[in-house]
Amino acid sequence: MTTEASRPVEQPALGESAENVIEVTDLVKYFPLTRGILFKRTIGQVRAVDGISLQLRRGETLGVVGESGCGKSTFGRLLMGLERPTSGSIRLLGQETSRLNSTELRRMRRNIQIVLQDPYSSLDPRMTVGDIVGEPFDVHADVVPRKGRRKAVQDLLDVVGLNPDHINRYPHQFSGGQRQRIGVARALALKPEVIVCDEPVSALDVSVQAQVVNLFEKLQDEFDLSYIFIAHDLSVVRHIADRVAVMYLGKVVEIGTEKEIYEEPTHPYTQALLSAVPVPDPELRGHRDQIVLEGDVPSPANPPSGCRFRTRCWKAEEICAEQEPPLEERSDSAHPSACHFAKVRDVIHAVE
Repeated sequence: MTTEASRPVEQPALGESAENVIEVTDLVKYFPLTRGILFKRTIGQVRAVDGISLQLRRGETLGVVGESGCGKSTFGRLLMGLERPTSGSIRLLGQETSRLNSTELRRMRRNIQIVLQDPYSSLDPRMTVGDIVGEPFDVHADVVPRKGRRKAVQDLLDVVGLNPDHINRYPHQFSGGQRQRIGVARALALKPEVIVCDEPVSALDVSVQAQVVNLFEKLQDEFDLSYIFIAHDLSVVRHIADRVAVMYLGKVVEIGTEKEIYEEPTHPYTQALLSAVPVPDPELRGHRDQIVLEGDVPSPANPPSGCRFRTRCWKAEEICAEQEPPLEERSDSAHPSACHFAKVRDVIHAVE
């Protein structure tokens, strides 16, 4: 029941706002669990994504954070059309994409590209950098004339900070950070509106991470890009995100602006994640209580009833097992949180 203390999140109708480049409504993706070799039978389902609704605005970076196995990467693959949703809606630039055929998906991907996590395995070692970055031009032959492709690839390498003369080199001749820049150049080739960044800096050294994040920010300003930035490192996300969605077991449990999530977290899970971020200043370490989560993350094939976080939550009461808390705005905070006992908690951060 809606009270003054809790009011539903007002979502704009699909297509209502021209500022939204992506609109996701009640998105669900279940993977079947099977048993048997010759005669397989379904014995259950893995609920990787289980009812996500959110929007990405033009020119915005939406950070998606959470522990491993919470469904972040599956969500990114659904946006790309690499996985078909079990149910729900995905609209890219006003077009419903969840039911497109292969030809329509190929056309749709001009507007959305992806940068993958591992720069060592995401690039074909048998192809030159020129072939890798220029591969989108082979799939979409009408984007750049064949005679102009070499120049277009060299321009892309220059944009991401690589030497255009290295077009004939192979991936093993580059460092990890340089390889990730090659992946970024490939993602830029078709001049997309949206780039899904699936943990793009998690495999890189800390100093290189900062360089790549700065590159993403520079390219966003230059090409008016919108990002879905998936990561488990909250410090990295804070540097680049305008808004942050926190995921747990396939659901968004809290969403708000960067300031709201990092300075006024209301969901216990968000508070626990932030308390685990190291604080470099010794004088500040004693001013916060670190929240240590007990137990393991439940299986997405058999999630807990009610609130999925209740088995690890110190605030859990009987209502948490009986009723699933909706993602809605509460009296203690202006941003949505899926918790019956959401309350702002002060958090000291390692990153300002």
